[in-house]
Amino acid sequence: MYQPEALHEAITNHSLRRQLRLAGIVFALVVAVVVAWGMVSRAVADSRLKQLTDQEALPSVSVNPPLKVANEAGLDLPGRLEAYIQAPIYARVPGYLKNWHYDIGARVKAGDVLAEIDTPDLDQQLAQARANLNVARANEGLAQISAQRWQSLAGTDAVAKQDVDDRTYAFNANKAQVKADEANVEQLTAQEGFKRLVAPFDGIVTVRNTDIGALINVGASGGQQLFVVSAVNKLRIYIDVPQNFVPDVPQGTQAQITVPDHPGKVYTGTVEDSAGAVDPGSGTTLMQIIVDNPRTELMPGAYASIHLRTRSPADIFSVPASALIFNARGLFVATVVNGSHVLVKPVVIARDLGQTVELASGVAQDDRIIENPPDGVASGDMVRVVTPVPVQGQAHARS
Repeated sequence: MYQPEALHEAITNHSLRRQLRLAGIVFALVVAVVVAWGMVSRAVADSRLKQLTDQEALPSVSVNPPLKVANEAGLDLPGRLEAYIQAPIYARVPGYLKNWHYDIGARVKAGDVLAEIDTPDLDQQLAQARANLNVARANEGLAQISAQRWQSLAGTDAVAKQDVDDRTYAFNANKAQVKADEANVEQLTAQEGFKRLVAPFDGIVTVRNTDIGALINVGASGGQQLFVVSAVNKLRIYIDVPQNFVPDVPQGTQAQITVPDHPGKVYTGTVEDSAGAVDPGSGTTLMQIIVDNPRTELMPGAYASIHLRTRSPADIFSVPASALIFNARGLFVATVVNGSHVLVKPVVIARDLGQTVELASGVAQDDRIIENPPDGVASGDMVRVVTPVPVQGQAHARS
């Protein structure tokens, strides 16, 4: 007969085995979950590591938008001031400098005597020429009397007609000699006037190359310039304008002029003339600027910086010169699109300012320009953008 204790023990054993089986299943599930979690975590870590490695392998670039330049076009060129009129004074007669009256920096009027030359040789030639003229006039008078006497006897048989003609021709020859000697005296008298060196116009003596007692030779070929007189109430500036800017600098263009000896002061000039031709050696056109100088502050020969107000083009953008990419296909800049992809754009330079360049076309205001593109960068490449430099502090801000 079945005992209740045996039944109770059987039930207990069955319940215990069931609990153990359930605990084993739970343990197995926990182990499986732990293993799976470890494998997933490891895969995620590997993926993150690969992603970080790939990101670190990308070139790091700094980007900034192009700087919009105000619509104020201009051209800066060097130049040198020259006197509006400048006359080197040479001697026309030889001799020795007797005295001079004006030194460098002196203001002179037209006709003022700058210096005088002692000309003993010329004085002697003039005295001899005058003596020769007196002799010629005496011979003319004698020949005239003789001719008149022989002509009065021409109607008689006392003299031959040939003798009358000889006396008449002798008178005419002496008369011509007088005129020749008079012309010689006038020439030497005119040369005597060149003993005085005079100022040809109002101006300033800018050069004196002689002194009392100096030997004076004649002309520009044989002797040096003795004085230079310069008119400085107006000045000329000659500039060489690059060929591509010539159409933007018509006659009447305003020029702003600065000189080192008057810092902070700006003088105004006007483009008055153009050579109308391009120098094949330099690729530039010579132009002349006239600047008023009523206070004579500006000095001939001084260096000057000229800013020309050229015709204004459309708005343009400025980028650092380091952002430009030169290759066999032309000139480009690299931009970043979609956060990390490179797009290379062709551009056209309007002006090269050294550290910065102004672009006439190729970029837009919302472009993100790579300031120092990696070597060999091409469209589609991936880059890592680092914190950009603030636009206000960029070195390529327009000065």
